[in-house]
Amino acid sequence: MDRNATKRAIVVGASSGIGMEVAKLLLSDGWHLGIAARREEPLLTLKAKAPDHVEVMTLDVTQPDAGERLQSLIEKTGGMDLYFHASGIGKQNRALETDIELRTMETNAVGFTRMVDTAYRFFAKQGEGHIAAITSIAGTKGLGPAPAYSATKALQATYLQALEQQAHQSGLNIRFTDIRPGFVDTALLSGDFKYPMMLRPEAVAHDIVGSIYKRRHVRVIDARYRVLTFFWRLIPNWIWRRMKL
Repeated sequence: MDRNATKRAIVVGASSGIGMEVAKLLLSDGWHLGIAARREEPLLTLKAKAPDHVEVMTLDVTQPDAGERLQSLIEKTGGMDLYFHASGIGKQNRALETDIELRTMETNAVGFTRMVDTAYRFFAKQGEGHIAAITSIAGTKGLGPAPAYSATKALQATYLQALEQQAHQSGLNIRFTDIRPGFVDTALLSGDFKYPMMLRPEAVAHDIVGSIYKRRHVRVIDARYRVLTFFWRLIPNWIWRRMKL
């Protein structure tokens, strides 16, 4: 990607955490940004840093009009070369409360599909583009403490892989980057439970932007988690189902 040319990126889920940090880095690299999330105030705070280079749109990926609002943001931004999807929720749910599971599915599965499909169709018409999205190492295997979260993260990774194959077979110049972080110190993992090997969102964002520039297909962040997921995949199911998490 030519970092000297003016590029236009849309970041959905830019109001906090990794999404906000990635938006800041792209802005500092000279990108013109369209940023979106449910909460407008943090978006306006980011826009205030560079009013002429940031466009704002409030949207909720679980709502039917989210795709139309994304299209409106693309128009406000003057186009789109990169779509970065950082929107997502997750929570441990050992009691299997239905509301938690369904809200996770609506955001991470239905909402994700709605937004990524909208970006894909735009790039297919444009002739080129780059879709990058945060999935998770949690999609490596089904996690009993967080069933919907791990399941939707596996769905996201598989969906991106399927779209990449479809784009290639259709002769479309659409690139994909599947970002799979380990545990990141954001509001998503706030609470009493202390997660091991926590990563700083700023460091994760730097890795993500570098991976986008290098056009990586899949990026597990960081090296410790790359080792962990390698061995994680090798655990037989008869052992996995007996492991206490």
